[in-house]
Parts: sequence; structure tokens; C-alpha cells
Amino acid sequence: MISFHNQTIVFTLKNKLKLKQWIKLITEKENHSVGVINYVFCNDDEVLEINLKHLKHNTLTDIITFDYTEGSVINSDIFISIDRVKENAIKFKVSFEEELHRVLIHGILHLCGYKDKTKIDAELMRKKENWALKTKSHFEI
Repeated sequence: MISFHNQTIVFTLKNKLKLKQWIKLITEKENHSVGVINYVFCNDDEVLEINLKHLKHNTLTDIITFDYTEGSVINSDIFISIDRVKENAIKFKVSFEEELHRVLIHGILHLCGYKDKTKIDAELMRKKENWALKTKSHFEI
């Protein structure tokens, strides 16, 4: 089950059903299945608070993924800062929706085992993100 929640921000996610189908497809193509995945949309302050409390990082980030995966069944709480997504969309000269979709699938790819701390890992992660974003067109998102 994939669900979307708002923390304290007012935010409306478009095409929820199609996004769930897309996320499920990518998960399956990575030889995993969907258990319970909660996406929580929040602001920078909330993500910073989570980052400080749970990870001891005093930095802003667009996504924090808590991994409760069991075997190949993905279970997670994924917190996404809509503030960061908006700023990054401007920075990378893409639409807000494209950047949001990249972040949504970035969390899933982490849960499938992909890392992004080294240059080589980051390049593979970006390649996987781009592949996933291309498959999104089949769902007319």
C-alpha cells in the first residue's frame, strides 16, 4: 500500500493513482514488492527537525527515507520537503512535477539498495532515476 500524507503544509498531489501504479512498477522491476510506503510531504523546518532528531544532521535535504524493508518487501516512511523540491526545480531548470517525481522515485531506489554517497554510486542513481522517469510516460503522468 502506498499512501500520501501532508504534515502541516497545504499541498495537493496530482495523479495519485497513476503515481502509485508507477512507483509499484518501478519497485517490481527492481525485484521488490510494495509493503507499506508512506510519503509524508512537509516543509524545510519539519525535515530539518527530523534530520536533527534522527540522523544528527544539521542540514536541509529534499528527502529523508526511513527503511523498514523486510527481505524484498519495501516498507518505509519517506519525508519530502516541498520547499526543497520547489527550489531544486528552479535550480535544475525543470518543472516542479518533474523534480517531485524524481524525488519520489529516488526514495524508492534507495529502498531497492541503490546508494548515492560516492560519485560512481550517484551516477548510477541518476541513471536509474532517468530510466524510471522515462517509464512514467506510460502512465500519462
